Amino acid sequence: VQLQASGGGLVQGGGSLILACESSGFIFSRSLMGWFRQAPGKEREFVATISRSDGRTYYADSVKGRFTISKGNAETTMYLQMNNLEPEDTAVYYCAATKSLPLRLGQWAQTENYDFWGPGTLVTVSS
Repeated sequence: VQLQASGGGLVQGGGSLILACESSGFIFSRSLMGWFRQAPGKEREFVATISRSDGRTYYADSVKGRFTISKGNAETTMYLQMNNLEPEDTAVYYCAATKSLPLRLGQWAQTENYDFWGPGTLVTVSS
């Protein structure tokens, strides 16, 4: 499975961006596709994730109400609509996917449960 994220860039605080992630290779039907981010000097953190099979979503508290994760019709594409961006959202954003569907919702946010990672795309929010 290969993942490729796109859509990063420079945006002013309060602005919007949409990221896309395209996956290729074998598709695990009961699995997750998610977004993580890593700011300079910080650990990688969970942003949002979506279940391929039924579209259930899960968000980090820091982005809830501002970011929306969705999947395309072909289930090989995932999007992250980011609104009301803040300088604290500046980071490299990575898309990731799992081979299976973790049973507990809290596991959906754990980095170690994701098996496939794409190269990141940089999002810079100016103040």
